[in-house]
This record gives sequence, structure tokens and C-alpha cells, in this order.
Amino acid sequence: MNKHTLVALVTAIALATGIVNAQTTQDAPGVRPDAIVDLTTDEGVALVEGQWRYSNVRVIDVDHHRPGADLAPSGPLNRTQDIDVHAGAPEFDDSKWELLKPAQLEERRAAGRLCFNWYRTSVTIPERIGSFDPTGSTIVFEIAIDDYAEVWVDGKLPLVLGQPGGQLIKGFNAPNRVVLTKDARPGQKIQLAVFGINGPLSNPPGNFIWVRSATLDFYKTNLIGPTRFVKTEIVKTDPALDQIITPGTQLEKLAGGFLFTEGPVWVPTAANTSGYLLFSDPNANVIYRWTPEGQVSVFRTKSGYSSFNVGEYHQPGSNGLTLDRTGRLTINQHGNRRVIRVEPRGNITVLADRYDGKRLNSPNDLVYRSDGALYFTDPPFGLPNVFDDPRKELPYSGIYCVKDGQVTLVSTDLDAPNGIALSPDEKTLYVNNWNDKKKVILRYDVNQDCTLSNGRLFFDMTNAPGNDALDGLKVDQQGNVYSTGPGGLWVLSPNGKQLGLIKGPEDPHNMAWGDDDGKTLYVAALTGIYRLRLNISGVRP
Repeated sequence: MNKHTLVALVTAIALATGIVNAQTTQDAPGVRPDAIVDLTTDEGVALVEGQWRYSNVRVIDVDHHRPGADLAPSGPLNRTQDIDVHAGAPEFDDSKWELLKPAQLEERRAAGRLCFNWYRTSVTIPERIGSFDPTGSTIVFEIAIDDYAEVWVDGKLPLVLGQPGGQLIKGFNAPNRVVLTKDARPGQKIQLAVFGINGPLSNPPGNFIWVRSATLDFYKTNLIGPTRFVKTEIVKTDPALDQIITPGTQLEKLAGGFLFTEGPVWVPTAANTSGYLLFSDPNANVIYRWTPEGQVSVFRTKSGYSSFNVGEYHQPGSNGLTLDRTGRLTINQHGNRRVIRVEPRGNITVLADRYDGKRLNSPNDLVYRSDGALYFTDPPFGLPNVFDDPRKELPYSGIYCVKDGQVTLVSTDLDAPNGIALSPDEKTLYVNNWNDKKKVILRYDVNQDCTLSNGRLFFDMTNAPGNDALDGLKVDQQGNVYSTGPGGLWVLSPNGKQLGLIKGPEDPHNMAWGDDDGKTLYVAALTGIYRLRLNISGVRP
């Protein structure tokens, strides 16, 4: 079965079963809490040594700047509006604010119409909650504000494109659910600041702001999202595999219901955000975001194409995703036939869309070298008629390098180059091939000027049982190579010896190393996202 037959089958199944849009935002708890502390009661607030404090907020006129050439507020002076109280910081002095008894949270507050306010309290994890010991548990703060809320935790408010809910506005009168910790310790103190908003903002209502509910939910297990372990078969062909993956390790399913998952990349923890996974659904033309709390949200719509004839395309959306050395997201866009980088202000930079004056086919996968050189593969899988598409302008499927703004063709050895990865020392580039009759991985010596030399066969899966060709490709810190292929995920030693095969419920199509230690392998497999804990860290952007 070739790639597009497989895609068509998966799409048909998804449409028939009604699961195309089944996976939207998910931040409800997967299990019932083991304990609840109600912060709208005297007993609950006393248990966590809290004290609610309150302040109204006024809209005031302030000096500012118009947009400059850098799209930041660096242009000419202007006047705009701000709020007069910024109380998100944990060290903010609220000692002169009004003290609220828990029952007063239900009182209607602020001035009505377009209005805002703040509620602040700290919570200290108690030794016991009845008979429940909270040590090591996951704690979720849930608050429902009439009408909207933003929640600062210890002075942090995440700013992530596509973030719905959590600490940001969830929806009209919808509860915000925020994971405060996954490893609670008695005596641990956490500062909460909740910004109340009257809404809808475009039609300010006559009502006021008040707290409908506020709780701390305690879960003895860290499993908040709807994850589950699934049947996994580990076929060991060399004893060295045990050093990479502990026998008996299972894949964990994180999310499902997609059309075709691809191109995952882990975005590491930053100042105001915890780490999260981005992945493409090229068939749906969307980039999704998955968080460790189990939430899946749309990160970027129209991720690869937005033209009127999008219906002609099997895979118009983004495919490979990666980060450059400063953390900027780089995207291979199938329908737009280009590689783009998303800048901090949201504008994009086109890194590659043509070679020798001709349009690229449909950039597929990509990897950065530490000096900023970008390698990517360019098969025609994103074109409606693939190799026979009349829009195809290049006579080959190339491997390219972008360095210092110059696009260089570095290889045409493969007819369908797909996955691409660099060795830990960056001296070797691996590229695999999506072709049922030539299921091979090649390796190249990498030259400083971005070119490749000494291309040779690294591994051949052509005669292996199974229908799938080769797709995603990654390397760990010890130089072991991981490639999707017939039957599952292949693990190969640096010298090209098969160490094992990992089989799950769906055929894998790409992978990404994630979590703080880089030892979790996130797997994009047809309609679902999975993860697998390994004993070795991977090579990450």
C-alpha cells in the first residue's frame, strides 16, 4: 500500500466514523480527584492558610509607541490605554487591598459594563486533607469567573500561540483549570492571582464580575490527561537493545482522532511556559499542540496552504517541524511548497521556496545544524498527483541545505527522500527513502560548507515484511538511528546493525525527543500521538 492509498483509507475511516474533529481542546480531568479543597469556604481557605484579597481595576490613558520597522512598539509616540493595577507578580504588595471572606467571592463586583478586577490568595499545601496525604500528588486549581478569567501562578502567565484555557481565557463562563504542581510537598506555598473580566468585550453587559467556584483538586496519580498504555511488542534482535529500552516498556497513547499525524517537535520549558509537543496533521492543514496536562489545541490553522483549490490536495498542510537555535519554529509547508520560519512577532520569513528559479516540490522533513545550516528533503508527496503532477517544476526530489540565505542542492540520490537527521557530532547526515521498492537509509559525510560527500548505503529494509515505506528518522545521543519502516519503529546501531523493532497499535510515521531530559520519544502514528520512555537522550533541536 503506498502512502496516498494509506492516507485515503485513513481519511475515509475518519470521515465514516465521525472522528475527524473528535480531538479538540481537552483539559477536563481524566479521573476523579482524590481530594478537593473548596476555596469558597472558610474551612477550605483555612486548611491551605489562604486569604482572599480584592481590588477593582481602572482603564487609564498612558504613553506608548506606534509599531516600528521591527514590528515592536518602537515607532513614534502615541497614546493608548492600560490597566492601573498589574498584580500578577508574586511579590506584588496587596496588603492594602480589601480582605474577602470566602463567602464574599459570590458578591457582584467591579463597575459593570467594560470592567476588570483582581482576586489574589496564596495557598500552602497541608500535611493532610482529611485522611488523604497530598505528598507527591498533582494539584489542579480550578476557578470559574463570571465571565472570563486569566490566572497567574507564582508570577507566571504563559503566552503560547493557540493556548485555549488553562491560565488564559477559556470561554464564556468556562472554568479555568491550571496544573499547579505534579509533585506536591506539604508546606509548599503557591501564589495565585486571578484577573476577572466582564464580557463579552465587544458588547459589554450590564452585569458584574464574581467567582462562581474555586477549588484545588488533588490527584494521587500524575495522570491528568486521558492517556493510556497500549499493547506494545518489542522485538529484540540484539542484546544491546536492552540498554536503550527497558524490556516490558509500553507505548502510551496521548491523543487520537486525527487524519494523519506527522512532523512532531518538542518545545522545551521556557520562562513562562512548561514544555509541550507540536505536531502536524498535513491532511487537515493544521498544527496541533499537546501539553503534559493532556490538552490538545489548534496551534496554527491553514498550516501549509490556504488557496481556493485546497480540496484537490491530499496533504496541503505542514509536515516537518523543528526549532532553530534560538527557538524559532521552522515549518515545511506542503501546499505552499516552501520552508518558513515564524518570527517572535508572528511574521514569517521564507527560508526556501525555489531552486534554480523553479518552485520546490513539497518540503517534507528538516533538521538544523548547530551553526544554523538547515537541511531538508523535497519529495512531491504534497502535490495532488505526486510525481505526475503537472505543477512539478523540478525533475528530481532533492536534498537541500540553506545556509546564509543561500539554497544549495546537496543530493539527488534518492527518488523520494523523506526523513532526515544528523549524528550527534554532526559529521554524518542520514536520509531515508519513501519507496516500496527501495526502502533504504543513506548516510553522507557533512562538509563545513553545507555540501555532502561519500553518500553510501547505511541500511536496507526493502525485503522486510510489511507494507509501510520509510518516513520519520531520528538519532539518539549515542548515535543509534531510529527509523519508521515496515512493521514499526526500527532501532539501528551507529554501524548499521539492527538492534530491534518496536511495534504499536498504529504504524509510526515520525518521532521527536521530548521532556526535560530528552529521554521520551514522542511518536506520530497515523491517527494518534504516543510516547515511549527510553534510557538514552535523543539529539534535539
